[in-house]
Amino acid sequence: MSKIRDAFKNGKAFIPFITCGDPDLETTGKIVREMAAAGADLIELGIPFSDPTAEGPVIQGANIRALAGGITTDKIFAFVKELRKDVTVPLVFMTYANVVFSYGIERFVKCCAEAGMDGLILPDVPFEEKDEFAPICKANGIDFISLIAPTSENRVAMIAKEAEGFVYLVSSLGVTGMRAEIRTDLEAITAKIKENTDVPCAIGFGISTPEQAAELAGCADGVIVGSAIVKLIAEHGREAAAPVGAFVRAMKKGIAAR
Repeated sequence: MSKIRDAFKNGKAFIPFITCGDPDLETTGKIVREMAAAGADLIELGIPFSDPTAEGPVIQGANIRALAGGITTDKIFAFVKELRKDVTVPLVFMTYANVVFSYGIERFVKCCAEAGMDGLILPDVPFEEKDEFAPICKANGIDFISLIAPTSENRVAMIAKEAEGFVYLVSSLGVTGMRAEIRTDLEAITAKIKENTDVPCAIGFGISTPEQAAELAGCADGVIVGSAIVKLIAEHGREAAAPVGAFVRAMKKGIAAR
């Protein structure tokens, strides 16, 4: 069992996402530690990219701010090594294929392993093209995490059967961002996933309240929240650690009853 799977062994998992370097890496470190202390079971760290096609305006803004501040992939690897001196929760990178290509796939994945990362999510890599990345990840002990979307339909079983770490179920069509209502028949999709794998399933995209988190945790093993947290960071800047910690506690409490 991978370290990522361990994040789901004590009930429903809460998985927050933040963009590294927004507003700076020192603040990112404070927020990650606060989220871990507040009960985050696994944390997604975004590596900024100039054209993040899956992201809505909130996370796009975070990418722009981080890149303008001089963030680089090398700085993020060094940052994670420092984090790992005291942060023990599983950590997963979320970024885009061009970031990995430009760094060199093998070099990037080896640096992930050396820094202490546990998984990698590339939302712009279709399942059919994952073999360019997945074997290298496997050889270095990094879970290459697959996404399943409402449009996956007949591909759900195929993707689930080869899943590693956890299945990232995209709740809605479109880009990331807070939504008032999620109408996708997620119960049907999660049932199909569970027919084909025992790898945990976590739902992301559009979740912003404890009530939404609690509802979606009813059919999945975990809930992922990004834009609502990134918005808090944009509002509070270098003082964001405390409000983000309070948000994580509220979300964790929301799913705890499921």
